Amino acid sequence: MGLGKTVSTLTAIVDLLATKEVKKVLVVAPLRVAQHTWPTEIKNWEHLKALKVSVIAGLSAAKREKAMHSSAQIHIINRENIEWLEKTCSPQGWRYDFVVIDESSSFKSQSSQRWKSLRRVVKSGKIKRMVQLTGTPAPNSLMELWPQIYLLDKGKRLGETRSKFLDSYCRQVGNPQWAQYEVRPDRVDDLQSKVADLVLRMDAKDYIELPDRVDSNVVVTLPPKALAAYKQMEKEFLVQFQGGEVLAANAAVKINKLLQISSGSLYTGEGYEVLHDAKLDALQEIVDTASEPILVAYNFKSDAERILKRIKGAVLMDKDNATIDKWNKKKIPVLLCHPASSGHGLNLQAGGSVIVWFGLSWSLELYQQLNARLHRQGQTKPVRIIKILADTKCDLLVADSLSQKNKTQSSLLEFVERLQGGKK
Repeated sequence: MGLGKTVSTLTAIVDLLATKEVKKVLVVAPLRVAQHTWPTEIKNWEHLKALKVSVIAGLSAAKREKAMHSSAQIHIINRENIEWLEKTCSPQGWRYDFVVIDESSSFKSQSSQRWKSLRRVVKSGKIKRMVQLTGTPAPNSLMELWPQIYLLDKGKRLGETRSKFLDSYCRQVGNPQWAQYEVRPDRVDDLQSKVADLVLRMDAKDYIELPDRVDSNVVVTLPPKALAAYKQMEKEFLVQFQGGEVLAANAAVKINKLLQISSGSLYTGEGYEVLHDAKLDALQEIVDTASEPILVAYNFKSDAERILKRIKGAVLMDKDNATIDKWNKKKIPVLLCHPASSGHGLNLQAGGSVIVWFGLSWSLELYQQLNARLHRQGQTKPVRIIKILADTKCDLLVADSLSQKNKTQSSLLEFVERLQGGKK
């Protein structure tokens, strides 16, 4: 992350277009990355300015279709619209012989419609070249490699179907009803060697000197009423789980409830109830003593609403590219962003060097990606990562899992075991 995947790929595109090895390029990226990062990179580099670009992302269906027929050499679309593009073009009308998938980890699920759409085009033979870019190719498990590698080689290396991949490399784990799998330890080396010729990994610390990164925690104590609500929710959840009544989806919902209480509010059938302001008070103190703009990551919409009401000058990251520009010009003192929509591909390092995590999710990928928005090439100051944590078991366990780069932090079973105190 932060080593220049975008400009490197664009440089290769310039060369391939010049030698006529490719004719039409499609870039598939997260929405804000498609709208802002790729066009901005082209403007910022002299050798790229001759490239003609049509941005199809974030438009109405009628405007998308018009943009799709542009004669520009590069078309950029957000990943949510790849299904629309595939259906609109159909394999016969597909014109893109070179496809770039920015943040390919968003194509790590073979059950997603976006993956199925690209698979159909790949199988049609219309795509002659494909490049996938990501700083987190398999944040949770090597299982996530198969869908991405399939789009590159049509299953040549890891199996033409997921079932063949499972038979060759995996074993079932956990509750059989959930059909959970993991790569067998004795097959890891073989799997990695099979895909080695398709993968180029570069680590920023090996090529550029990044500023220091300092991680710290601010732990707050829940007031008695909120703590009682937390303990009651935790008790009910564990009793239900031990009784076998909680399915995976429900378990995730229950754990989110514990995280909500830890952050200060709890969703009900009619909105949400504010339980405490302990984290808000801590954030206010950080903002009051800050000497530069702060990026604040939130987990729940209720968190964002409460922060906007409390913190003077706070702005919510929206779909307007001008918001990113204002941040990078240091015109926004506190910028709120959700890691799921702002964590990938955005260049935010010019705006500040402090990230405050008001609330955590257990996604290692989102955590790493959002931190890399500031701790990346072009950053001139040491980066501070501050996590505001409630002294609740759930909040502290999530923080510990992320800080240790726990590759299985998304496993509900392991998380519940730790919540019960049965696994360290």
